[in-house]
Amino acid sequence: MQHARGLRIVPVLLAALLAGCASTPATPWQSLVDASQWRSVGGVALDPRWQVRDGELALTEAGGGDILSVGTYGDFELELEWRLPAGGNSGLLYRAVDASPIWARAVEYQLLDDREAEDRIVPSHRAGAVYDLIAPARDVLRPIGEYNQARIVACGPRVEHWLNGVRIAAYDTESDDWRRRVAASKFAGQTEFAKARRGHLGLQDHGNAAHVRNMRIRALDPNCS
Repeated sequence: MQHARGLRIVPVLLAALLAGCASTPATPWQSLVDASQWRSVGGVALDPRWQVRDGELALTEAGGGDILSVGTYGDFELELEWRLPAGGNSGLLYRAVDASPIWARAVEYQLLDDREAEDRIVPSHRAGAVYDLIAPARDVLRPIGEYNQARIVACGPRVEHWLNGVRIAAYDTESDDWRRRVAASKFAGQTEFAKARRGHLGLQDHGNAAHVRNMRIRALDPNCS
């Protein structure tokens, strides 16, 4: 993956982006740890290398390909727990379009072993980052082998990334700051990047095992933005 030219988000801007976004009314939670709720990109079923067992959605071996949720989501709150092997790399994409590669159009919440993965060298590629755009504000990653808690709140153009109970990144797709970041990233030539306000969730096959459990989502009130 290409390296980003990092840009820092100041506390005042962060507060402005998040105002009113985290406490909006929502519908009941829907569990997403069910094989019937996922399929391969461009397909109708889940590759057998992606399996649901003992309450966990897992890529058991490389080659299963990226997958998408059957459902689509606009304004939402998403929670999950994830773990990777030593040196592991994966990603959770949202508001994604069913077209390959999905990363060219959808924003990614990075899943990474920040201690050993090659991609850790770039701050905006570390766990919880808005991939290649915004580095996590703090290092709160748990030791390898333990589950990490991820949370994403998407409210119109405003989005928050949380990791282990800490809000570590936020952005507004209608801001000048966002446009500058995209122009300085690997997505600069992707004209449809982050344009969709509704889309699928996606999980990456990045060549190693990946494990997700307690994944659930709820729609936010349309007036949240």
